[in-house]
Amino acid sequence: MTRKDPGGGPIVRCGWVGKDPVYEAYHDREWGVPEHDDRALFEKIILDGFQAGLSWITILKKRDNFRSAFDGFEPEKIARYRAAKLEKLMTDAGIVRNRQKIESTVTNARAYLALRKELGSFDEYLWSFVGGKPIVNRWTGLKQIPARTPEAEVMSKALMGRGFRFVGPTICYAFMQAVGMVNDHTVDCFRHGQIRP
Repeated sequence: MTRKDPGGGPIVRCGWVGKDPVYEAYHDREWGVPEHDDRALFEKIILDGFQAGLSWITILKKRDNFRSAFDGFEPEKIARYRAAKLEKLMTDAGIVRNRQKIESTVTNARAYLALRKELGSFDEYLWSFVGGKPIVNRWTGLKQIPARTPEAEVMSKALMGRGFRFVGPTICYAFMQAVGMVNDHTVDCFRHGQIRP
């Protein structure tokens, strides 16, 4: 069934969505919506790290498996993982079985806890890289959207300086797009206007 906009025509989405219903739902309900929950932000930055070298749809379709395998992305639990748990994760076909990425999840959980202990809020720390409010872009086509920005480069450097791994500038920018730090829906997309601050 083709969804219609209020005017009766077909809904226009960002060109990267395609026709996959999982991708459509993610685009329509989550991508670009400002997120401020510390645990949800931690989950997203971990999943974006797992995406490196893969497509996001691959990770999205395994997201429930990731949540189950990684104890709901509770940093306090992940930070206590030991070798036996890591070996078990390496045999879990429901996730991406990449040892470096799995090990980095534990490293990142510990870095996250250290950051929160020092600063109190992961949310406020991350959003400080965009001045506390979304950057609203007005792209007319996908080719205009950058893979990284100066803000993402600063975030990447800062996170790496705090011990995080798999947080390069491209990963950080994908994260910023996903959690609404930037609105990179193209202007013809029905979501662009809906999630503007």
